[in-house]
Amino acid sequence: MRNIYFLIFVGLLTACSSTSETTNPPAQPSTEDYNYSYLALGDSYTIGESVETDDRWPVQLAVALRERGYKVAPPKIIAQTGWTTRDLLDGIEDELNVQRDFDLVSILIGVNNQYQQRSIDEYETELREVFRKAINHSKNREKGVFALSIPDYAATPFGQDNAEVITEEVNQFNAVFREVANDYNVPFFNITPISRRAEDNPGLVAQDGLHPSALMYQYWVDEVLEEVTQILQE
Repeated sequence: MRNIYFLIFVGLLTACSSTSETTNPPAQPSTEDYNYSYLALGDSYTIGESVETDDRWPVQLAVALRERGYKVAPPKIIAQTGWTTRDLLDGIEDELNVQRDFDLVSILIGVNNQYQQRSIDEYETELREVFRKAINHSKNREKGVFALSIPDYAATPFGQDNAEVITEEVNQFNAVFREVANDYNVPFFNITPISRRAEDNPGLVAQDGLHPSALMYQYWVDEVLEEVTQILQE
């Protein structure tokens, strides 16, 4: 059964995926109207697999910050469905091969390391490099960076048949994620409990049966908004 799900999962991860991109809706004001820039680093959860562009959580976050009076530009997103930490590092190198400074930098990466059974030691080593690069591209160093925990896809229809193992492994990877964030003095937002609400609320899962819906992403934004606002105030 796991082999069957693996084939489905790979299909979901590769279908309709995009390489890194800058979200820039045509109706947005010119760049001169923005005071803050935002870089979002991750995988399918950051690129928003199976939701519309405007429903991606980094895009929703930028909109919410603008509604509070902070003129945050549409995020520069370096993310692709299926990416591991190694893939993200390569993507950063490809997209940011010269110094670029951002007012905000977010990190959410690791679910594909877990799913592909990559070692947790490898994850930690590569994750530390992701944090170093994120801090290097932050105008305010670590004070401009924040991280979101890995969601628990055991709560989705896709993960139900192997839920206990998935939850245990996601917890292990998140423990490393939190430790690394703490070592770099970067705020770590635990959105994993929110992701588990999908078990009782199908509306929190996208139509593919695996990824978060726009509503789930909205809940994540609600969870981090106050503290991210404080980051911009520093």
